[in-house]
Amino acid sequence: MIPVRIPYGPHPDQWADLYLPASGTSRAPDGGWRGVVVVVHGGYWRDRYTAELGAPVAADLAAQGFAAWNLEYRRAGTDLDDGTRSAGDGGWPATFLDVAAGIDRLADVPGLGVLADDDAGRLSRALGAGRVVGLGHSAGGHLAAWAAGRHRLPEGAPGAGPRVVLAGVVSQAGVLSLAAAEELGLSNGAARNLMGGASADSPETALAFGLADPMRALPIGVPVHAVHSRADEAVPFALSADYVTAAQAAGDPAVLHETTGDHFAVIDPRHEAYALCRRLVGDLLA
Repeated sequence: MIPVRIPYGPHPDQWADLYLPASGTSRAPDGGWRGVVVVVHGGYWRDRYTAELGAPVAADLAAQGFAAWNLEYRRAGTDLDDGTRSAGDGGWPATFLDVAAGIDRLADVPGLGVLADDDAGRLSRALGAGRVVGLGHSAGGHLAAWAAGRHRLPEGAPGAGPRVVLAGVVSQAGVLSLAAAEELGLSNGAARNLMGGASADSPETALAFGLADPMRALPIGVPVHAVHSRADEAVPFALSADYVTAAQAAGDPAVLHETTGDHFAVIDPRHEAYALCRRLVGDLLA
């Protein structure tokens, strides 16, 4: 399956690959696709990890009748094995601006002339009906949940005022609490690396952490399904459990789904943990 690559900005990392269902795979009442899934890859927000991680998931979703939007974005730098450090053009706020702009770019795609008329029409109908959800793994789960709460951001904040609103999120072993990620020092200080410092450094960094943390946006008013295994050694199970507890207390329809396997089982199309994620995507778009 060859996706259509569509840029949403001038930077080399500002693009998304659109995977389209094959003809005859429609299962929607209007003859269109089942919906649109924004796939947000993980990698603790570091630039050594790319949207290649989301490609197998996006291809699988397209085979099941969903359009999949595999999103790349600018990421923070990485300490390399030779003692040097990659530049990393992302971090706060660039990474968040990219995720917001990348999702909003979907609204323009039907008019770009890069799709056949039938496909452009199907995408337009899905967007118009609000059949768009996020599927994010690890740090991508954090970004997908953050994106679902963009309408809660104050005016002028990075990512505020969404043009495309997510109807729900399936978080795959997501880093759903930025504050916990910082406190625990996960992945050698990945949260501080993303945000350019510690939350206690200044009032400005404290504010930025608050705007970037999906826990701080609750309630967001849409379902978040947190899929996680207790055997995950990269992202603690407690981050999903605590998010769901807080979301439910705030009145959101969040659900915790305990599964099996390691950190990557949830993005392996051959694993039952991923099959659960795919089913939950279908439930959100039913």
